[in-house]
Amino acid sequence: MASEKKFSLNLPLKVILTEEGTSHFISNKKKLLRIRLADNVEEYGISLNPFSPQSIQNMIMVDYISKIEISMSEFVSVRQEVMDLSKVIVYSILYKQFDRQVFADLIKCDCVRKHNRANPSELIDERTKIEDKQIRAVLSSKEAIVRQAKKVILDPVWKSIMENKEYSLEERNIYLLMTEKFLNRLSLMNWYIIIKFFKDKEGFNQINIAIRHLLQIYMEKSRVAEYISILLMELALNNENSNLRKEAKLMYHDADDIDALMFDPEVRSKIVSELKKKHELVSLSWKLGGGSTAIGKQGRLQITVLNKNDEFEEVKENIENKMAADTNKRSLIDFYRELPDGQENTDLGLYYLSYLDDACKKINVKFESIVNQFTSNDLTVINLIFNF
Repeated sequence: MASEKKFSLNLPLKVILTEEGTSHFISNKKKLLRIRLADNVEEYGISLNPFSPQSIQNMIMVDYISKIEISMSEFVSVRQEVMDLSKVIVYSILYKQFDRQVFADLIKCDCVRKHNRANPSELIDERTKIEDKQIRAVLSSKEAIVRQAKKVILDPVWKSIMENKEYSLEERNIYLLMTEKFLNRLSLMNWYIIIKFFKDKEGFNQINIAIRHLLQIYMEKSRVAEYISILLMELALNNENSNLRKEAKLMYHDADDIDALMFDPEVRSKIVSELKKKHELVSLSWKLGGGSTAIGKQGRLQITVLNKNDEFEEVKENIENKMAADTNKRSLIDFYRELPDGQENTDLGLYYLSYLDDACKKINVKFESIVNQFTSNDLTVINLIFNF
């Protein structure tokens, strides 16, 4: 994943913390800011620019982040950075969900149940609490077994990926990388269980089958990260262009062809400067789960695009029409690659909602999109809600 190789990304991030995150920052003497978000709500958090994608991922993995928001007048210049950020967030949620599911499946395995019956004082279940420090000591003394267990789990998975004729070379490479990433991000507790039963041939076999089955499911689910980042970028650009067009009409009210005018880099730059001066912003936000205690909500992601827009009804109708469009012919990525040059300012991006909907159904990810308007401040709000 390109976004993890980059040391840092330049985007003005507003990061809202969970209770756990707030406690961590306060106990480490870090000053928190009172941040006003695009919907006018104020929350405590931190602002970052630049930031390391890896540090954002680490904070999501330990439940420190509840929301991330960026607000800008133009997104064309940061297209790749926004897509990378979006992928980092989606992958992080998938890693966490995979880890939870692995634990839920492992404690149902016969070898774990047998162990619990024989050792009632050392139960391995949902309530088990072992200090990370203690587990790390156990795992570091058995590094060779950890490597061996990884190899035993991954080898057959990789073999089936390489032999699958339906995958392109690019897909194979992505799946090989993703399966390893999922395994590497398993929690210490899961590795503790895997290593504990590694030498129990029958028991480990059951554990191995459970993990491999989930790797297959989540490998497929990981494809949606790319789809979401493309759709989000198109929606951001769509809103940006709507603002540019509106401003262009005010600045160049005698012009015959506003669209042609907007393709002039110099003119576009002037319009963007004016939007920045007026603080006309498009905002993107990612709201993560429902916190570590919200049962059933941990895999929820709500992505919101906010923009001041007088044409709310038109936007709503547009999106509803595109959702019903027939998109069975090509994949979202193919469709995106085949877009003719110069069509970035059309509303074709809204068709992606329909592609994304199809993709989510195939991989059992619940997805809905809702368009709202806050009449008090003319905000048009597009919500994309996923349950992984």
